[in-house]
Amino acid sequence: MTKQQETGFFQRIQEGMDQGPYTPDWESLAKHRPPVWFGQSKFGIMIHWGLYSIPAHNNEWYSRNMYIREKEEWHYHRKTYGPQDQFGYQDFIPLFQAEHFEAGEWARLIREAGARYVIPVAEHHDGFQMYRSQISKWNSWDMGPGRDLLKEWNDAAQKEGLIFGASSHRAEHWFFMGHGREFPSDVNEPMKRGDFYWPAMPEPDHQDLKSQPYPSKEFVDDWIYRTCELIDGYQPALLYFDWWIQHEAFKEGLKLVAAYYYNRAAQWGKEVSICYKHDAMMFGSGIPEVERGGMGCAAPFMWQADTAIAKNSWCYTDSLEYKTARQIICDLIRTVSKNGNLLLNVGPKGDGSIPEPDREILKEIGQWMKVNGEAIYESRPWRTWKEGPAPEPEGQFCDQEAISYTREDIWFTARGDSIYSVLLNYPEDGKIRIRSLAQSANQDRPGFHGLIRQVQVLGQKSKPAWRQDLQGLYVEGETGKPQLPVVVKVQII
Repeated sequence: MTKQQETGFFQRIQEGMDQGPYTPDWESLAKHRPPVWFGQSKFGIMIHWGLYSIPAHNNEWYSRNMYIREKEEWHYHRKTYGPQDQFGYQDFIPLFQAEHFEAGEWARLIREAGARYVIPVAEHHDGFQMYRSQISKWNSWDMGPGRDLLKEWNDAAQKEGLIFGASSHRAEHWFFMGHGREFPSDVNEPMKRGDFYWPAMPEPDHQDLKSQPYPSKEFVDDWIYRTCELIDGYQPALLYFDWWIQHEAFKEGLKLVAAYYYNRAAQWGKEVSICYKHDAMMFGSGIPEVERGGMGCAAPFMWQADTAIAKNSWCYTDSLEYKTARQIICDLIRTVSKNGNLLLNVGPKGDGSIPEPDREILKEIGQWMKVNGEAIYESRPWRTWKEGPAPEPEGQFCDQEAISYTREDIWFTARGDSIYSVLLNYPEDGKIRIRSLAQSANQDRPGFHGLIRQVQVLGQKSKPAWRQDLQGLYVEGETGKPQLPVVVKVQII
C-alpha cells in the first residue's frame, strides 16, 4: 500500500466516524442491536477455502505447521514438495486455479440445505486474500485464479436469496508464518509491509493477551485498513472475526472498525452485526460466538455456535472424519432451543468443486428442514428449553462425539401459536410422553396452563391420538425407528 492509499483509507474511516450514530467506544457500540433477520434465520454456512486446500493435508493450519520441525506437516511437505527453501507456502499460489469453482452451484446447494446465510472466509491466517484488494497483490484477483472469488460468492448468494457475510482471520497473521524463520525457508526472504509473509513474528503464548512481541501499530493499522476495505467493497451483513482479536493490541482498532462498520450499515440502510469470540468485544456490541460447542442452557441474548461438517478440519483435506447429518441436525436443534444460531462450515476442494460427502450430508439436512423447518426458522426459546437425562455440554470444543439420547430427551422451541417438541431419539413404538406439557395441578404455581387445540407429528401422514394429564402430554405417533429427529407440533388456543 502506498502512503497516498493509506492516507485515503484513514480519511475515509474518519469520515465514517463523522457520518453515523456510532463512536468507537463500548458505550456507543452497545446501543447496536443484532439484526432481526439473524434471529429468524437460525442456520448458516461458513466456507473455508484457500491455498491450504491445495495440499489438503491434515487441516487449514498447514501454512503454519509445514514450518515447524516437530509437526507431521513439516515432514510431509519435504517428502511431497521438497525443502521449504525450495518450495514454500507461496508456491501453492500458481496451483490454486479454482478451475471447477462455480459459486452458483454452491449457493444452490446451501439454499437447498436450508441455510439462510453464508459466510466465506475472505482472508485466513495465511494472509492470502480471496478477493480483489488495493492493499496487497497477494490476492485471488492478482494471482492464482485471477478472479474476485468473494464477489462471486456475494453475487451467487444474492441470486439464491441468501444473506452474505464475510470472515476475517487476518489478526493471527502477526505470528502465523513466524516458525519459518527458525530454519532455511522462503519465509527468511527480505520482507516489508504488504509482502505475503510479513511480519512473521515469533508465535506468542496464546493465553497471554498482552503477549510479546506485541503486535505493532503498523500491523494493527494494516488490519484496520484491510477490514474496512472488506466492509466497503462487499457490504457484508455479518462480519465474522476469528480468535486473537481479543489481544490487547487490537482493542482500540476493533472499536474503530466496529463503529465504522455500523455507521456504514446505517448509510446503506442495512441490518448488520459482528460475530466475535473470547469476549473480544464488550457484551452487547455484537454477537457472541462459541467455537465447536455451545451454551449450557437457554440464553436471553442472541448467540452463535460454529462447527464443521468434519471433526478434524475446517477445510477440505484427504483425511476428513465426517459427522453424520443426524449429529449436525441434533446440534442445530439443541442450539436453536437455547436461542442460538448454528453456523456449519464446509470446505471446497482445492479446485473449487464440491466434495461428494459434503453434498450428501447437506442434502440430507435440507430434506429434514423441508419437513421440520417451521420448528427452527423464526422460532424462539420456550419457557423450558429441554427435558430428559441427556447431558448438555457447555463451552468450546465439545462437539466431537455424538451424544446418546433416550426417548425422554426432548428439546423445545416456540413459534406463532405452536410449541414444538423435538425428539432426538423417537421411540420405536411411537408412544411419546412430554412431561413439560402436563396439566398443571395448581393454577397459582408455575407450570403449563395452556389449552391445546391440536397435536401433529411433522412428516407423519396419520393424525396422532393424544391425551393430557398431570404426568404429561401423551402422543401416539406412527411406529418405526426414523434415523433423524422427529418434531411434535402442539398448537395452542
